Amino acid sequence: MSQEIKDFIKNRELLKKNHIYKDSYEHDNCGVGLVAAINGESRRDIVEKGVEALKAVFHRGAVDADGKTGDGAGIMLEVSHSFFSKQVTKTGHLAEQDNLLGVGMIFLPKRDFGAQEKCRAIVEYEIIKAGMSLYGWRQVPVNTEIIGEKANFTKPEIEQIIFTPKDSHENIEKRLYLTRRRIENKIKALNINDFYICSLSTETIVYKGMFLAEQLSEFYPDLLDPDFKSKFAIYHQRYSTNTFPTWSLAQPFRVLAHNGEINTLKGNINWMSAHEPRITHPFFNERINDLKPILDSDASDSASLDAAFELLVQTDRDLPMAKSMIIPEAWSNRPDMSEELKNMYAYCNAVIEPWDGPAAVCGNFGDWIISGMDRNGLRPLRYILTNDGLLISGSEVGMINIEEKDILKKGRVGPGELVAINYKEKKFYESLELKNILSNRQDFSEWNKKTIQLDAILASEQIDQPKLETNSFFYQQAKSFNLSLEILDLILDPMVKTGQEATGSMG
Repeated sequence: MSQEIKDFIKNRELLKKNHIYKDSYEHDNCGVGLVAAINGESRRDIVEKGVEALKAVFHRGAVDADGKTGDGAGIMLEVSHSFFSKQVTKTGHLAEQDNLLGVGMIFLPKRDFGAQEKCRAIVEYEIIKAGMSLYGWRQVPVNTEIIGEKANFTKPEIEQIIFTPKDSHENIEKRLYLTRRRIENKIKALNINDFYICSLSTETIVYKGMFLAEQLSEFYPDLLDPDFKSKFAIYHQRYSTNTFPTWSLAQPFRVLAHNGEINTLKGNINWMSAHEPRITHPFFNERINDLKPILDSDASDSASLDAAFELLVQTDRDLPMAKSMIIPEAWSNRPDMSEELKNMYAYCNAVIEPWDGPAAVCGNFGDWIISGMDRNGLRPLRYILTNDGLLISGSEVGMINIEEKDILKKGRVGPGELVAINYKEKKFYESLELKNILSNRQDFSEWNKKTIQLDAILASEQIDQPKLETNSFFYQQAKSFNLSLEILDLILDPMVKTGQEATGSMG
């Protein structure tokens, strides 16, 4: 047991004794958070703070009986040029300072050397086809002694493929998104199990696995290297509720980390399948079918949510707008909300169905990093801004030790809210300011006029609704027993006619 955990337990027992703390205060849901530089500069201390914060939310993850196997933990970071250029040198190549480096973090099938070679061949072929030059494969250093027996038994072969664009950098993340989906579909068609791409990007890389939060940097020594720098860190400790723990389902995913459960998942998956035939985009064009299926039927709710986000941001929605579309705030019948914002949400609702459920999300893509909440706000999410230009947001207060004198501002990310950084503008955005910008980008009211309103159709049909005279004896009796027209029509009427109890279901 690490010293951090021993200290935590000691402090908790002291707080219990003084009646300040109770076990009932603990909640069984994931831990999520981010650390980011407002000016977008890569820093070593951000990696260190991200690892420190992840250790602080270890209590939000489940632990197997062996005491070492966890539901999963991970961290998303910037592809560090200072670190990976050293790894390129080890392959016998030279990475110039202005070279754009890309890295694929890949889980290969364990112990099946034939399947591993097939996977490597497909990965290399597709990356070269996308216009990249390969520097080679790298065996990721790992410390298997610290993880549990079950985690070790299921641990994949973990390797990185390092590459650089041959010429143009234009649309490179879209090209790599398409490449990753082509690789995944090809390998799935060969019925090869346990292959998974954690990340394939020139911007982000994900280190994750089925270990405890405190074991991340011990398992992956890369994260301890002083040259590993990043402008952001998104971290996650998983508490598995809907799916069995696996290495691939540990978070973060390719865009975000999610704390919560999507209650509308089946409907969202079905709606996305219904949308697939008409999905189009100028860049993907006839290659759009390589992205399908957009959602994997075997994925968890969080992985499906991440895939939906990824589709929107890769097709030119920025991250704050993607969040507003997929996880909107409550907006109907809101007298405190501007008409522009209502029009924007009405537009969003016409484009994609909301993913409803407890959802606290931290995400990074392109120029943006966000921390946002669903409309109900049933997961904790707080933030602070520091004097040295950091945004720290997450599930807990005090995940990272910051002196009070070094804090510029702190607050809570409430229901439907989001805070964000735009790296390009080197600016932090509060929720209201960001929503005003989003809602005034376009005249959403003009687009909404083109949508078909069901209420208007019903009104035009002039459907006669049954009415009861309010002064009648029957009406007064029905009202006394709380019998609505729906109950009279759906329950009492069949009972009178058939002499049997009415049956039905919600939804």
